[in-house]
Amino acid sequence: MPKIFTYNKQEKLKSRKLLEELFAQGNSFVVHPIKVNFLLVENNTFKTSVQIGVGVSKRNFKKATDRNRIKRLIRESYRLHKLPLHQHIKSTNKQIAVFLLYIDKELPQLSTLQIKMPFIIEKLIKQIN
Repeated sequence: MPKIFTYNKQEKLKSRKLLEELFAQGNSFVVHPIKVNFLLVENNTFKTSVQIGVGVSKRNFKKATDRNRIKRLIRESYRLHKLPLHQHIKSTNKQIAVFLLYIDKELPQLSTLQIKMPFIIEKLIKQIN
């Protein structure tokens, strides 16, 4: 049985070239408190169908521990709700790069992110179509 609730190394968006392309040419939308940037990738540039990156502004959160905690919470929320996105992307034989940027000025609760993440995934699927 495959492990569906994982967030492994292949799913992490690390390529500087792809990140620059994502922010220069990609589309975006906001589901408060997260801004979502995404880019459909035409050629097979990475192993998995979806790659995700997470970021938090240093301007809003001076302490690295706060930024790291927010990124951990976002990744955990994504990990638990990613299945519909992966199924949709695999069914259309596409690849997508996504960057989740936390834009609020207050530390989030995990419960808040757990509520918002399904809306983010749903809106992302609609934007792809």
